[in-house]
Amino acid sequence: MRLRHPGGELVHLGYCTNVHPAEDLDGILAQLDSYALPVRERLDEPVLGIGLWLAHQVAAALAADPGLTLGLRRELTARGLEVVTLNGFPYEGFHRPVVKHAVYRPDWTSPERRRYTANLAHVLAGLLPDDVGEGTISTLPFGWRADWQPHHLRRVGRQIRLLGYELAELRRRTGRTVRIAFEPEPGCLVETTADAVRYLSDLDPRHFGLCLDICHLAVAFETPREALDRLARAGIPVLKAQISCALHADDPADDATRAALAAFAEPRFLHQTRRQGPPATGTDDVPEALTGPTALPTGNPWRTHFHIPVHADPAPPLTSTRPVLRSALSALLRTDHPVTRHLETETYTWSVLPEPPQDTDGLAAGIAAELAWTRSELLDLGLSRPGVGRPEREHAAQPDRSAR
Repeated sequence: MRLRHPGGELVHLGYCTNVHPAEDLDGILAQLDSYALPVRERLDEPVLGIGLWLAHQVAAALAADPGLTLGLRRELTARGLEVVTLNGFPYEGFHRPVVKHAVYRPDWTSPERRRYTANLAHVLAGLLPDDVGEGTISTLPFGWRADWQPHHLRRVGRQIRLLGYELAELRRRTGRTVRIAFEPEPGCLVETTADAVRYLSDLDPRHFGLCLDICHLAVAFETPREALDRLARAGIPVLKAQISCALHADDPADDATRAALAAFAEPRFLHQTRRQGPPATGTDDVPEALTGPTALPTGNPWRTHFHIPVHADPAPPLTSTRPVLRSALSALLRTDHPVTRHLETETYTWSVLPEPPQDTDGLAAGIAAELAWTRSELLDLGLSRPGVGRPEREHAAQPDRSAR
C-alpha cells in the first residue's frame, strides 16, 4: 500500500513473503493466492505491496528470461499486488526443518552471493511499477561473525565492487535504480549500527545502504534516534526498514520468565539472545542463554531475536519491544532526515510461535492485522493516503522505455 509523507515522498508499506515456503514460480503464485489476496481484501486496499522473497533457483530463471519476469509482473498486477523491494537474505531452504546458521550461507565472500543478488536486481527492475523508479534489495550483513580475517573482507570488497558495476549498467540500460541494503543482525559481522559505520561507510551510497530491521535494533539495545543519527553522520542511507518486534524479558531470573522463554526455543531458526550491558553479553540461541556454560547472567533485561507479531503481545511475563518499534518509526519518518520509503512487516516466524495459526485463514488474518496496525501508526505519524486521481510519482528517475 502507498502512503504520502508530509514532505511529499511516497512511502511503500507491504509484507515480506519469506513467511511462505514456496521456492518455485508456481508455488509462489499459489501462495500469493492463498495469503496475499485475502490480506489485501481484509485491509480493503486496492493495491497491496509485497516484499517478495525469491530463492536463488527461481531468481536465476527469471533473470535469464525477461518474458518470464514480465509474466510474473502481469500476474502480480492481476492480483492487485506490487513489488518495490525484495528480500535477498535467505538464499534457499528458508523453511527447511532446520535452518539455523545455514541462512548466512553463501556469504558475501562468495561469487554465488553476488550472482544471486545481481539476478534479483535484474528481476526487480522488471517488476517495478511504471511510476516507481527505484527498488531495494535487503541482504545479509557480509556473513556470520566467526573467523573473519582481512582477506575475507578483501573478498567481500571485490564482490561488492563487481555488483556495483552491474547495478550501474542496469540503471543505464533500463532507467531503473536498484539499491542493495545490508541488514545488521545479531551474531553477524555487522551486528549494530556502530558496526555498519565501520564496514559500510566507504560503499557508494548510489548503490548501497542499510536495511534497518527494528527487531535486530532492539535486541542490540540500540536507541533508534541515536542509531539513525549515527548512520546519517556516516553518510549511510537507510534504504529499507523491516517492521518487527523482539521478545523482552525484564527479569530473566524469574522462574516464570525463564519458562516462557524456553517455550520459544525451536529447531528451525536461530534466536540470538542479548543481555543489556554493561558489559554486553549474548548467546546464539535461547537454550544457550538459559542453561549450561554459556548461560547469560541475570540482573539486567534480556532480549531475544524472535520476530513476534507487531500488533500482539506475547503471554506475560514476557513483553514485546513494540515501544522501540514505535520510536523507530517516528525516527525513520522525521522531516530532518531522508525518509525511508520502503517499509515491510517481516514476521517470518508465525509457524514456529508457541501457538501458531492453525490454518491459512489464521495466517492471512495475522499478516493483515500487522499491516493494519502499522498503517494506523503511520497515519498517526502524519502520513496520508495519496490523492485519488492524482498521478503518483517518486523522485527517482523513471525508466526509458526505448531501452527495454
